[in-house]
Amino acid sequence: MKRILIAGAFALTAGGQALAADLPERALPERAWIPIAPPLSTPPLPRIYNWGGFYLGINGGYGFGSSNWTGGAAPSGSFSTDGFLVGGTVGANYQMGAFVLGVEADDDYSWLGGSPPTTFCPNGSCWTRSDWLGTARGRLGYAFDRILLYATGGAAFGNVQAIANGVGNSNTEVGWTVGGGIEVAFAPNWTAKVEYLYVDLANESCTTACGSPPTQSVSLTENLVRAGINYKFGY
Repeated sequence: MKRILIAGAFALTAGGQALAADLPERALPERAWIPIAPPLSTPPLPRIYNWGGFYLGINGGYGFGSSNWTGGAAPSGSFSTDGFLVGGTVGANYQMGAFVLGVEADDDYSWLGGSPPTTFCPNGSCWTRSDWLGTARGRLGYAFDRILLYATGGAAFGNVQAIANGVGNSNTEVGWTVGGGIEVAFAPNWTAKVEYLYVDLANESCTTACGSPPTQSVSLTENLVRAGINYKFGY
């Protein structure tokens, strides 16, 4: 009996293996196609503004300062002068990294003037005036891309008039100036600036018309606050 059971088990096993061999092979799943996106293009870096080059411009603003007549029987004491000015600008810059070196000159029509107190000039016909003012300066700046902060200084030139009773002297005097400002490039070739300059011109001499003794020394200092627009050639 045992022999019959063992023989049956072997027969079933052999039959199962033969049946498995006849079954078709299991198909592997097809690999899903995954599209590969092209690499993203890197946007170009923004171009750093170049302050180097030659430029022309216009400027205008307001001046306020003081004058003093000395050398006469009694000094006038310091009295205020003020007025507007407008003119043209020419300059050039050279940039080294973030540092900007430049030279700039300007020439302005001015309406600067003031009168000593009536205790000095009783009829009120004494004046200190300047009808034009120019500067020739160096500039040293530091650029934050399109923003330039700068210090400036150099020579100043101006017409100083000392007038008493309709008569007086008018000469070109040379002095010095120092200041600073901020300039912004608002377009590829256009910049706008705001600056402050302190100007000290040499003293004018007024002769006999200014009283006794015949020569008086007339000083003129100004604080200028100006705005300007420049066009720069090249970019």
